[in-house]
Amino acid sequence: LDAQQRQTAAAVELKGWQHVAHLTDEGRSGRKATNRDGLQEALRMLAAGEADVIVVAKLDRLARSVIDFARIMQTADKQGWDMVLLDLDVDTSTAAGRLMVRIFAACAEFESDRIGDRVKDAHAERKARGVRHGKPELAEATRQRIANEKAEGRSLRAIAADLNADDVPTARGGTWHASTVSHVLRSIELDGESGRS
Repeated sequence: LDAQQRQTAAAVELKGWQHVAHLTDEGRSGRKATNRDGLQEALRMLAAGEADVIVVAKLDRLARSVIDFARIMQTADKQGWDMVLLDLDVDTSTAAGRLMVRIFAACAEFESDRIGDRVKDAHAERKARGVRHGKPELAEATRQRIANEKAEGRSLRAIAADLNADDVPTARGGTWHASTVSHVLRSIELDGESGRS
């Protein structure tokens, strides 16, 4: 993000434009425009006439969906503001620029879909091997301890308190809570249903 900010700031300075605001959506996916507060604020400022161009370092930081990008393009055309996409060296104030961004937006969506396909394939492979995806593994001794204490009738809160008192790490290295213990017990139950030892 720092590199992108430097790139956009340099472009604005080179054009001799007045810098109005620098907005980011750190940690947010480019797949959907509606859940990105930074983008929504930029669009609001453009609609209000507080700015007349949006400069982005990369097209996929603006939108990865052709549908979202088409909506932004339509809004820009209707409201009379432009987009500059630095990675593509494209300025939508020209007809050629508008054509180019539509082509590149389709490519960005294609690559995003390919990434999604690869992730799904990896998850299916891990599932076939009996490994649940997306979560770090908890030490088997800790899993067994939790199962044994629950079988003895101890409450989730009491189990969590003892684990914290004994400095037993969670799978992610955090603090134990009743909900964390519950997740482990559910995991053990699922492993039993799938035949995992």
